[in-house]
Order: sequence, then structure tokens, then C-alpha cells
Amino acid sequence: MFDEMKFDRVDMLPEYVFAEVNDLKMSERRAGADVIDFSMGNPDGDTPAHIREKLVESAKKTKTHGYSTSKGIPKLLKAVADWYERRYECILDPMTECVATMGSKEGYAHLTYAITNAGDVAVVPDPTYPIHEFSFILAGGKVIKFAIKFDEKYRIDEDHFFNELERIFEEAPVKPKYVLVNFPHNPTTATVTQDFYVRLVAMAKEKRFYVISDIAYGDITFDGYVTPSILSVPGAKDVAVESFTLSKSYNMAGWRVGFFAGNARLIGALVKIKSWLDYGMFTPIQVAATVALNGDQQCVRDITEKYNHRQEVLIEAFGRAGWHIVKNEASMFSWARMPECVQHLGSLEFSKRLLKEAGVAVAPGIGFGESGEGYVRIALIENDNRIRQAAKNIKQFLKQFDNCKQEEGE
Repeated sequence: MFDEMKFDRVDMLPEYVFAEVNDLKMSERRAGADVIDFSMGNPDGDTPAHIREKLVESAKKTKTHGYSTSKGIPKLLKAVADWYERRYECILDPMTECVATMGSKEGYAHLTYAITNAGDVAVVPDPTYPIHEFSFILAGGKVIKFAIKFDEKYRIDEDHFFNELERIFEEAPVKPKYVLVNFPHNPTTATVTQDFYVRLVAMAKEKRFYVISDIAYGDITFDGYVTPSILSVPGAKDVAVESFTLSKSYNMAGWRVGFFAGNARLIGALVKIKSWLDYGMFTPIQVAATVALNGDQQCVRDITEKYNHRQEVLIEAFGRAGWHIVKNEASMFSWARMPECVQHLGSLEFSKRLLKEAGVAVAPGIGFGESGEGYVRIALIENDNRIRQAAKNIKQFLKQFDNCKQEEGE
């Protein structure tokens, strides 16, 4: 009898591709295997000491252990506004244009729940970080996806992007209400220019849609590239909100702290829905996050340099193994096209075999959407020695496939 009861919202979710790889990873580890794990963007470094110390100091105060405020304490909201003014010369009202969230995922789940009517359409590039797509679907909306293109340095083909948007708005039976963008992009690491956002804001005003921008990896950039923000475009607050998380820049993934900023109407909707659904983050976490945003940013530069160095080590070591990867300009990942000699396996089967036979875990590209097929995402969360050991394991793994040595050049 109970088996016949349906849970439609859960049933509409597909099988989580990454769960299959994760289950296999756990199984290998239980069997005693040493798995070199590049599969999840979970920072391996310590949270900077001054942030941890502020957390402890605040937690020792008896008045910080009651319910907090769901939108964020005033000092944190002001820190968010000040962060935007310093970085992007964007002036925000802390109380009406900023809201603290429990990391990005909670923010997207609650924002889309608040602003999506049944049947509303959102446009989401493919491949995509899953919550960007399924937050709308779970809220009762529909998603139209289109494949992004980027060059050999992972720079977005901006003309193609806008041509695809134009096509969608011409052909969609229901006019899209939202367009989601995420640059530096997860999973592809692709980047855009400031002109991209100028064009997007102009298009949003012309066609009357809201833009939801995610710059979670905005701090982690290399070789002179600087992540632009949509909110630095004049008039952007009329049509856009943007999210950021402290997870990557400050090694605070488990703290679950981030924020949204921008359009007051969308921010207000998120604030209102959160007031019904949560009591906010633990106050000491918010106090420590305030110190992170306001404090010396050398820790962010150090973390960024670590990822830059690891990417260079990975490219060099994997290249010797026969897997040639091109350096990107941003994020804590490498988006790696699979060697030609294993393309026939598909990214999921390749990832599973790489894990079982080489002890190396990566995220299959197909898990991010159809356009991710043929690629895997490699998180730069292992140290130099582990990266080099992974390369040795991969070199041995590739030897079983015909033409690997010839095509990939050991």
C-alpha cells in the first residue's frame, strides 16, 4: 500500500550520475584501495587562521547561540555591500539588495522556489552545475538548455551565446522569464569579458527577463584574468542578481555561507521565503564570514596560487602520461577532454574504469548535461605528489587501449 504512494517532486529528479561514481569510490576504499580523488570540488586546505579564530571568539559568547536572522546579520550584509564596492565599484543597499545564504545551493533552491510560478521558463547553458537547472524544475518551472562553445583557452564564444539566446526567445512557445549564467563556469571553467555582461543586461531590458548570475569561482583566476561582475554594469540592478560563496575563496566549504546581491525585488522575494523556512546561519559563522570579507585578502591570493600551481603540475604530469589538457584562466577545476583513444567509452564508463583500474576518481562530464559528454571535470584538490602518482596510474591504464600511445604521444 505505502509503495503505491508517489512523491512526484522527487520522482522527477533523474538518477544522480555522480552518486554512481561516489558509491564506487566508497566501495573501492572499503576494499582497501588508495583512491586519488579529483571528483568533488571540496577544498583540501585549512580555513585561514584569522577566520577560525573569530569563529571561536564569537562562539564563546553566550549571546551568540540563540536564533539568528535568516537574511543575515547587519554587519555581514554591510560587508557584502562593501566587498562589491571595493571589487566592482557597485553600490548596494545592504538591507534591501543583499541577503546571506547557507551556501549557494540553499540560495538557489530558495530563490527559485520564491520566484518561479508553475510553467515559468528559465534558460540555462549546457553543461551546467545541476542545482542551476533543477532548482527551477523542483520549483515547478521548465528549463530550456543550449550548448555553450568556448575556444582553446576556455573563453566563451560570446556571439554564439547571444545568437542562441535570440533563437530561443524567437522559438520558445512560452517566453523565458529567467536566464542563468555562471562564469567562471562550473564545470567547463569557461570565462567571459565585461562586454558579455553589458550585452546581457541590454538584452534583458529589451526582452524583459531577469538574469541570475553565479560567480562562485570569481576569486580563483590566473595569468592576469579578472572575473567581471554583471552588477558593475550600469542599470544591471534593474534586471539581475548575483551569487557568491565563501566556500572556495576562503576554504570554507563546510561552513555553508554565501550571499546573493542585486535586484531588490528578487532579493526581497528570497528574504521573505527564507523568513518562513529558516532562522539563518549560526551567528558566529556570520561573524567570521564578515571578517573574511573585510579582512586581509592575502589568504585568497595564496589559495588561488595553490590552484594555479596544481593545474600546472597536473597538465605537465598528465601530458607525459598521454592525456593532454590545456590550461584555463579560472576556477579550481580542469575541464579535460578525454583522450581520443577512450572517447568510445563515454565519460561515465571511462570515469568508472579509471577509478577501478587506476585508482583515480574524476567527475564524468555527462553528469553536467549532454554537452559535457567526452569530458571529465578534475578538481585540483590533491597535492603535487598525489597528482604525479595519478598520472603514473593513468599512463599504465591507457596502455590497454589501441592507438593510445600513438595518438596521445607518451
